[in-house]
Amino acid sequence: MNSTPEFILRTFFLIYIAVIISGCSHNKNIKDHNVYEANDTINAKKHTTGKLRNVTFLPYWVTTAQFAGYYTAKEKGIYQKYGIHLDIIPYKPFITSTDLIAGGEVDFAALWLVNAIELKAKGADIVNIIQPSSRSSAMLITKKKSQINTIADMDGKRAGIWIGYELQPRALFNKYLLDVEIVPIGNSNNLFLMDGVDIINANWFDEYHSIINSGYDPEELNVFFYSDYGLNFLEDGIYCLSEKLKNEPDLCVDFINATLEGWRYAFSHKEEAVNIVLEYAKNEKIPVNRVHQRWMLDRYQDLYLPEDKTEFNNSLAESDYLFIANLLKENNLISEVPPFNQFYQPAIK
Repeated sequence: MNSTPEFILRTFFLIYIAVIISGCSHNKNIKDHNVYEANDTINAKKHTTGKLRNVTFLPYWVTTAQFAGYYTAKEKGIYQKYGIHLDIIPYKPFITSTDLIAGGEVDFAALWLVNAIELKAKGADIVNIIQPSSRSSAMLITKKKSQINTIADMDGKRAGIWIGYELQPRALFNKYLLDVEIVPIGNSNNLFLMDGVDIINANWFDEYHSIINSGYDPEELNVFFYSDYGLNFLEDGIYCLSEKLKNEPDLCVDFINATLEGWRYAFSHKEEAVNIVLEYAKNEKIPVNRVHQRWMLDRYQDLYLPEDKTEFNNSLAESDYLFIANLLKENNLISEVPPFNQFYQPAIK
């Protein structure tokens, strides 16, 4: 994310999503090729012949390796194996056209849970059909030279927080009764790098790496994962309209299985997957670099299939859902909490 001017645009993209849908360590040296070859067991023979079903997918951000599974599955013919011709819609800020949803051109979207709950509560009839991410990648970072070595040490300090993403850090500061000044920031880490703020919001797969590349060794930084403090705001769920799930359940299952197979292939053939992402980014004129994309893909493997796991997460815990939904309501961001069973409807039982 940090490779493009993103965070100010994220607020506008929530509008785009609503309209479209509703109307700190290196990789653990997992042996690449074993992940895909040992687990590529899903039977897709029934879709190897016949007419392909046209399907569209909407990522929530620009082309980077955080969506490598989708791009890889498309380029390697995995979606085709499941009878799907996939069109990945490029990210375009400020678009509020209703034509895509009215024409049935948007079938599936990736969303962070907090954004999806807000959209659902405001009338978008979306459902979560799989939650492959079970751990938030979001964190706060401090410099060890600042002597902010614990959460308690943040009291009285200044924190650079992404515009529109204040809920999670505010919840953390309130939980520990901290008086922290929130300084709105956009796409740059410069305030943190120049000591303008003492703390900065980051994702493990993105901004953390950018800060390291700006001249800080990991040993010079403290990282505080929100998930370690009871604030596990899940990311990267797959969503569709409830009508889509009701009318085309087999398509939903096939899309999920193809996507997960794409992620397995990407994790097992990382250089190839990064090349695919770079090519898509180049075509869309997105400034990315190979080293950062490889880091991003490694971290996604840590998040999706860490060393002790061979299967993707599927379920969304009701406790994770209600915690975030109630926070949104308490902060007057939604008026009512949508019932969990209307929000989470797994396509694969």
